[in-house]
Amino acid sequence: MARVKLTDVTKEYGDVTAVNNMNLDLKDGEFITLVGPSGCGKSTTLETVAGLTKPTSGTIEIGDREVTNLPPKDRGIAMVFQNIALFPHMDVYDNISFGLRLRDFPQEEMDERVDEAARVVQLQGMLDRMPSEMSGGQRQRVAIARAIVREPEVFLMDEPLANLDAKLRVNMRTELQRLHKQLDTTIIYVTHNQAEAMTMSDRISVLNKGELQQIAPPLVCYNEPANRFVAGFIGSPSMNFARATINDGQLDTDDYSVDFDATVVEELEDGDDVEMGVRPEDLYLADNREEAHDPSQPLGVETDVLEPMGDQIFVYLKPVGESGSGMGDVEERQGLLMSVDPDTDIVEEQSIEVVIDRARIHLFDMQTGDALSHGVVREAATAEADDGEAEAGDDGAQVS
Repeated sequence: MARVKLTDVTKEYGDVTAVNNMNLDLKDGEFITLVGPSGCGKSTTLETVAGLTKPTSGTIEIGDREVTNLPPKDRGIAMVFQNIALFPHMDVYDNISFGLRLRDFPQEEMDERVDEAARVVQLQGMLDRMPSEMSGGQRQRVAIARAIVREPEVFLMDEPLANLDAKLRVNMRTELQRLHKQLDTTIIYVTHNQAEAMTMSDRISVLNKGELQQIAPPLVCYNEPANRFVAGFIGSPSMNFARATINDGQLDTDDYSVDFDATVVEELEDGDDVEMGVRPEDLYLADNREEAHDPSQPLGVETDVLEPMGDQIFVYLKPVGESGSGMGDVEERQGLLMSVDPDTDIVEEQSIEVVIDRARIHLFDMQTGDALSHGVVREAATAEADDGEAEAGDDGAQVS
């Protein structure tokens, strides 16, 4: 295993900047996932580490060596691609050992490495099979075993599960996590699939338009997104967003208001606009308001579309009643979405009241998109400490 470090890596194709000033520092044995929408630069970043693409500027280090100008074969890396790319005329043994034979490894050592790699990916007894005789998951394991036998310092994986069916992808995610524990090697994994990124990674690196948006453990990116892009990209279904104006201790949208503790973000003043975000699981039926850490006042809405998902129901909400009680124009929003338990008694076109967990509301700067706050009320411990200091006649803000 080895540390991988990218310093100010930029890759330009004419007038197009695919990767812009990328800085990453991976620890020995870390599993890090590059995630983002198509065209965000994640595969290009991986290719610069592999040596398949030379960066326009910046440096790349693997272990204690700078490898920016070294060819792929001298970098101590192995790649697994979306296209499995097995030789159809070779059996499993020959496919796995192909790279070793090119390097003139002794037969005995080659046999040992192939047998060990087959054991790790659970292909024992299949070494004499042809690729056409194997399932998609088995062929993908052959491709992984072909990388393992090289005993690389770093594994580079570019959407290796994208061509598999949904059930097989879940199984292979588990296999890759088990593989990482067994080999204890550094893995850089590229995907656009959030489930893969969230479940397998030590840290995820969120990219957009060639720029790094946030690098952190998966749950940090989910619960404390660095900016609006990360907040909207991480999480399925996506976070709900609404434009809000600060007004005398409230966050006012076009259709509803939420009490706001102004001391949470002291630089905000009355009249300032912010982007407010709340995840579907942080909305609750008013009857279940005790489940929220700090519920807002009830908001009147009407159910629109229900999507039963087995373990939960996604409920799309639309405005009803008088102005200020609804959730916004459907044509101007992505749709306010709430998730509820599958046994919830709820139907379409039903008037209901919901509350928002104010401790889980996210605020973002309207111009830069940077996160301003994760929660619009002070945590209890902080509030108690402040109140203790202000006991003698303090007139500070009170949590609504």
